Amino acid sequence: MTSNLPGQGSPARLIEARSIDWVPENERHGKLWHQGPLWFLGNFQYFSIPIGFIGPSMGLSLEWTILASVLGIGVGTVFMAFHASQGPTMGLPQMIQSRAQFGYRGVVVPLLATLFTYVAFNVADTVLLSEGLGSSFAWDPTLIAILATVAGAGLAIFGHDWLHKAFRILLYVSLPVMTILTIGVVSGGAGGSWDATQYDFTWPAFMAQFAACAAYNITYAPYVSDYSRYLPTSTPARSVISAVFFGASSSAIWLIALGAWLSIALGATDGLAGLQLAGNTIFAPLGDIAALLSALALTATMGMNAYGGALTVLTTIDSVRPIKPKTTARVVTILVLAVLWYLVASFINASSVATVFSALTLMLYILVPWTATNLVDFFVVRRGHYAIADLFTPNGIYGGWGWRGLTAFGIGLLSEIPFMVLPAIGDWSYIGPLAAALGDVDIAWLVGLATASIAYWLLSRSLDLNAEEAARRHSDEQLSAQNQK
Repeated sequence: MTSNLPGQGSPARLIEARSIDWVPENERHGKLWHQGPLWFLGNFQYFSIPIGFIGPSMGLSLEWTILASVLGIGVGTVFMAFHASQGPTMGLPQMIQSRAQFGYRGVVVPLLATLFTYVAFNVADTVLLSEGLGSSFAWDPTLIAILATVAGAGLAIFGHDWLHKAFRILLYVSLPVMTILTIGVVSGGAGGSWDATQYDFTWPAFMAQFAACAAYNITYAPYVSDYSRYLPTSTPARSVISAVFFGASSSAIWLIALGAWLSIALGATDGLAGLQLAGNTIFAPLGDIAALLSALALTATMGMNAYGGALTVLTTIDSVRPIKPKTTARVVTILVLAVLWYLVASFINASSVATVFSALTLMLYILVPWTATNLVDFFVVRRGHYAIADLFTPNGIYGGWGWRGLTAFGIGLLSEIPFMVLPAIGDWSYIGPLAAALGDVDIAWLVGLATASIAYWLLSRSLDLNAEEAARRHSDEQLSAQNQK
């Protein structure tokens, strides 16, 4: 059996030593309270603000935009938070665990979809930072893109512990600034006015805002457990779920609602420029400080995406040809990804709203069938019981190709197509025939979620879970031996 279980790792290292391998109990130095600040700041940044522009850009009123955002974030964060609870249970990166559903080699299918998500996020982040800081401070967009790429890649290279530390520091600094700015907005100190007759309720606009917000936190699902896998196995699942849910949802709702106000009341078309204007109207240089801190937080989030992207690439390689990834492999992979997202971003010329909406919609369609399959397997079918050693070999109980997971994923993805409402990407857009019949209301991801979940549950009824028990006991013995090293 080829196994990545053995390895050297220590929380005292400057650069994280572990990669896609299993984290032994004696290295589980993570703390539960770190989860809340990490995911709060993960959404407490510039990318969240333009999401609030989507509804108003389609004529949706402030009240309806906020309601759609609260509901969408709530739904999306539920899936994200439940994935987070898998980290302490298994001590593995999220996508390694997916081999139980898709097979050792079959997992490459959702891996490629996930890798697209990481790259798309960092491409969009780079474009947003270049446009936002360029318009707000008249800085050179190319230089901004280079610096953001280098900073994000550097943070990812240092790894898990440093990402947690950087996020906590940025949160402590930015939280009071954004609190003062928000109080100023609510009290009227930021000015702003609008013609209420220009905004109303429409289902297409409401569902577009709802879907974008749901997508926002669902897209964290492929790597949320990457940041909880250092928590001790004894960490209560409910506590992890609660910490991640309230951390990720509260900050997202806060800034998306603020973004909706900036769009409607100030006519902002760029999140940073709107933030700067509102803050400086309250008192200068509040807006400048808020804009810079929001940009720094987004840069840190790029590091989070790069870290997860590197683990995804290494998992893909390992699924084709087993490897024992070292620190060097993770560092090189991050650097290659950084060059890739910078080059793609340099060729994109799109408004903030279009960039955000297009990226989130595509990522939602792709990731929903995977998240449905993974969660049904973990919480309903196998109920958290896995032979972890078998996840590192094509000859184990999960096999090379998991036909059940691949079939469910395919069914979910195909069922979405007639219901899709794809925003314009360049000169191309697509509205499915059933979506058109519904008045361009986008429910594609809900259809994909339901069909993939039901399909996997039905297909998994033929699994012989009793036969897996012997492999699980053997795996537990291997893990116990590893813990004692």
